Amino acid sequence: MNLTGTITLAHGSGGRAMHQLVDNLIRSTFSNPLLEEGEDQARIPLAELVAQGDRLAFTTDSYVVTPLEFPGGNIGTLAINGTVNDLAVGGAKPLYLSCGFIIEEGLPLETFARILQSIRLAADEAGVQIVTGDTKVVQRGGADKLFINTAGVGVIPTGFNPSAGSAQVGDVVIVNGWLGDHGAAILNARGDLALEADIESDCAPLNALVEAMFAVCPDIHCLRDATRGGLATVLNEFAERSNVDIVLKEGAACRFVPRCVVCVKS
Repeated sequence: MNLTGTITLAHGSGGRAMHQLVDNLIRSTFSNPLLEEGEDQARIPLAELVAQGDRLAFTTDSYVVTPLEFPGGNIGTLAINGTVNDLAVGGAKPLYLSCGFIIEEGLPLETFARILQSIRLAADEAGVQIVTGDTKVVQRGGADKLFINTAGVGVIPTGFNPSAGSAQVGDVVIVNGWLGDHGAAILNARGDLALEADIESDCAPLNALVEAMFAVCPDIHCLRDATRGGLATVLNEFAERSNVDIVLKEGAACRFVPRCVVCVKS
């Protein structure tokens, strides 16, 4: 498909241009057996799901970000990793995703193709398949270049049940990596920070990390992928849902781990 042009309203009209966009660009990028069936829904064999666990996890999220591309990722990698992680922190093994696009007229086809490739690579890294989706085109000014909605399905293995209401007195809360990298990368890419710094988003799939954690400690009580609101919002949710207090001890060490940042008390 010629990628020198831009997205037009014709690409959302249901006619030839739309079919070229969907078939020659989107479907070919995400090609897999379930998607290639060409139905308006993905038909997933239940036996494959039952063999992996006793509960389904289902989540959805919508992604808007300016700029679309930033150091360490873009709106596509953010959409895939965000949905994969929302499943993973519930103890689920992410398996299948939907991907819906709302595209503003005038978006360069080359930019859209580049984001699609990033989505495919992120999905491959996380071990998930994009099995259904939708595409809409709106007039100039009707969206901020590109919005993405993703929904995900995963299977929770028997015995795993982390939840926001399960924090207990004596728990230690561990943060992996630095806080605020993604938000800082976005702000710096916009020019809002006016910094000369190589800040990159830490956007990444966490399902392999979560699987490794559960393999060592199946009794993990709470997990979250901290996004908007950051650590403070997550800990407030845990405290409220679990009816406990959480005391910040940034940089403190304890007998459990060398980088204990918070502890839970009654």
